[in-house]
Amino acid sequence: MEQFVTGFWGCFFGTAGLMLAGSVLAFLRSLRRVALNAALSALAASFFVLAFLGGLPINDPDTLARFLAHVACGVSALLVYQLLSILGLLRRPESRHRVTMALLAFAAVMTFVGWFLSPLQALLLGALMACLLGLLALAFSVRNALRGDRLAWVAVSGVFFMLIALVGLYWVALDRAEVPWQVHMFSALAGTIYMAIMASMMWMRYAYLIDLNHVMACGPSHDPVTRMRSHKETGRMVGAAFKCRPSESAPLGVIVVSIANLYVLEKLYGLPAVNHALFVCAGRLRRAVPAHIEMGRLAGDGFLLLVRNARDSGRLIQFGRMIQAQLSRSVALNTGQKGGALGKQQTWWAADVGVGVLKVSQAEARVSAAVAMGRGMSRTAWSYPSRVAWYDEKSDEIVGMPVVES
Repeated sequence: MEQFVTGFWGCFFGTAGLMLAGSVLAFLRSLRRVALNAALSALAASFFVLAFLGGLPINDPDTLARFLAHVACGVSALLVYQLLSILGLLRRPESRHRVTMALLAFAAVMTFVGWFLSPLQALLLGALMACLLGLLALAFSVRNALRGDRLAWVAVSGVFFMLIALVGLYWVALDRAEVPWQVHMFSALAGTIYMAIMASMMWMRYAYLIDLNHVMACGPSHDPVTRMRSHKETGRMVGAAFKCRPSESAPLGVIVVSIANLYVLEKLYGLPAVNHALFVCAGRLRRAVPAHIEMGRLAGDGFLLLVRNARDSGRLIQFGRMIQAQLSRSVALNTGQKGGALGKQQTWWAADVGVGVLKVSQAEARVSAAVAMGRGMSRTAWSYPSRVAWYDEKSDEIVGMPVVES
């Protein structure tokens, strides 16, 4: 049964690892508050489980029991604080200060009292504190849920599974040799579900920060359909880049993407289908393009990408190929007025994408001319088999890139 038990706990630690990886991605996107909360939750819960499973290099049972009591006090206070923060109960500085001081004082008192008890009694006291804090978090979650907060119902289920995992882990710590394997199984499953619920709660509560970053960067010119810079703001972005005057040592790469069949899509299924198509294409573009490439919406049927210091022409062309391949994949579009409509109100659609790629290295180059050339090239690319057009500065010609076999 040891392999069976190891598999269940491996699922828990795998979930924690995924949550930690998600926090790293959030940090790279400058969502540091999200990253910090996710990383602390994953690390604290993993350390708690590892300690109670006997994974720490502490051989003396009394020392281990007293250390587990301290871990229970500290980690339970931290997890409850994070849960209250996600529920929005700590938005005001005075509330946050009071809750922080109360949790720290409670944990400190329980730890201090534990030193006057035997190691086993201190461990039981830590278990009692953790369960009391869990019940307190459950009460706050139920109260918020009854007041209409839908996220709080998710928190109720999360705290419920957390309490199940706590009881199982304390059983394991108190009777490590004789504990039934079913206790390990239910504890690991409850812990895994708790981690998944916490991750979903953080995403639901803080997902708006991603849009907020775009809005703050673009101001009122933020495009709500594509969540990018609008056409007007894209012009400002390119103009600011050209003020630095591109040179042969630091040329600017301009990539323009145009979608040929949006007009037909609108005539067949209406504007909602077009908005859905643009939304999907913009999402794929954001996921495919590296963070150092600036991008925005261009007119009603295209996007513009700006690559600074684009010395490598081959890499620039490869970006164009990759973008064309990503955006040309088919997708099921909603054709009804409501975004959640499914079933008969769907149609499969693939974007007919043309990509124009050019490198601007002349200091006297004009913004309007570069953008117009890129847009014209992207439309010319519709007639090329590869759908990618490249401006060759040496021959002063627009050439179609050869099709690359996948």
